[in-house]
Amino acid sequence: MRTRLLAILIVLMAGVLLALGFPLAASMAAAEQQRVVVDRIDDTARFASLAQYVTIRPPANSPTTAEARQQNERLAMLRDELERYHELYGIRAGVFYRDGTAMAAAPGHWRVPADEEGAGAFAEALVGRRSHDPAQVWPWERGRLAIASPVVRDGDVVAVVLTDSPTGPMRSRILRDWLPLAAGEAAAMLVAVAVAVRLTGWVLAPVRVLDRAAHDIATGRMASRVAASSGPPELRRLARSFNEMADHVENALEQQRAFVADASHQLRNPLAALLLRIDLLALELPEGNEEIASVRAEGKHLARVLDDLLGLALAEHARADLRLTDVAGLAAERVAAWRPVADREGVSLRVAGNGAVTGWADPVALSSALDAVVDNALKFTPEGESVTVAVVSAGARVTVEVADRGPGLTEEELGRIGDRFWRSGRHQNVSGSGLGLSICRALLAAGGAGISFTPNEPHGLRVVISLPRNAPEEE
Repeated sequence: MRTRLLAILIVLMAGVLLALGFPLAASMAAAEQQRVVVDRIDDTARFASLAQYVTIRPPANSPTTAEARQQNERLAMLRDELERYHELYGIRAGVFYRDGTAMAAAPGHWRVPADEEGAGAFAEALVGRRSHDPAQVWPWERGRLAIASPVVRDGDVVAVVLTDSPTGPMRSRILRDWLPLAAGEAAAMLVAVAVAVRLTGWVLAPVRVLDRAAHDIATGRMASRVAASSGPPELRRLARSFNEMADHVENALEQQRAFVADASHQLRNPLAALLLRIDLLALELPEGNEEIASVRAEGKHLARVLDDLLGLALAEHARADLRLTDVAGLAAERVAAWRPVADREGVSLRVAGNGAVTGWADPVALSSALDAVVDNALKFTPEGESVTVAVVSAGARVTVEVADRGPGLTEEELGRIGDRFWRSGRHQNVSGSGLGLSICRALLAAGGAGISFTPNEPHGLRVVISLPRNAPEEE
């Protein structure tokens, strides 16, 4: 989210800077070209004033007169001026009659250009207008600038002064003018990026804290709260609302746990008394009475459910005592404790994997969870099959895998395993309350561990307990 928001802000700011920079750059280029155009118009106007009195072509084979000699002198002076102008500035210039014949030109072979710019400027001057708005020449274009002025005598346009200027110097000046502008745009863009980074950090800081707190609550750390002291007002209000919601959820869960614990505790004494009376009543009845045996079995089942409910309430309420734990040693110890049960059931129970693996866990909670998982595996593994407990180190996690060779579960059942009081319809004859794996999950979640269930090919169930290898970060 931070990357997307930062990209949007940078694109918007870049768009604003470019929207301001492009028109300014175009205005600077236009101003520079206009300056050149004004200079060329002044030059053509000066040449037009010189050519004004040299506009009558002397007839062929006419005798030389004083007026003709005077015109020849003026024509020679005009040619000298055009030659010096061309040598000094490198600009081609010429005076042309209406039919395009050269009166005087520098260099001498130059004629009216046939390209669009030159021919257009010449045609515009023939109708009595000076060039005033030629097409803009940009630094990346290699064009020339054609400027023309009419030579007017007795109210008629009798000739045209045309200059053809190279644009290299003008384009270089435009680029030099653009350099400070580009540097300013780049500096403004860097400032904009810095502002965008700070702005996104300020806006998203409360969101990151909210996300962390929501994850903590989702994983069972109900005490997580958000400090609503930074960010926009809307996010501060959201943080306060989140804290209020978390308080209500924690209170509701606490009341639920307290109710379950109190109810379980209060029901145990009457149930114990009821079982005692059943035993006393059984003494008065014949040995092997089926009704008494059924009532006694249901009473014991109810006692186990109450014990498990009380254990679940305590597991959800208890805080984990995390410490560096020898996970492999603890797994081997629990396997040794359950091996007599496995031998009695005719099931092979063994340990596999690494022999020395450590992780961060609550030893009591992990031991209880392992007991619940191994007990569950032994219950559903038929005689002659095996149960394997393997401890594996994988990156930043340590896993304890308990794989049995029992009947396993279907895909739908795998999605429900671990739910409170849920038991597969195929295993209702196996003793249990349906709370063992729920207690196991609650014990592990308090210490940052997790539990998952997958099929064990070709048949059976694989339970994976995952623990962190490194110490948890201080909150």
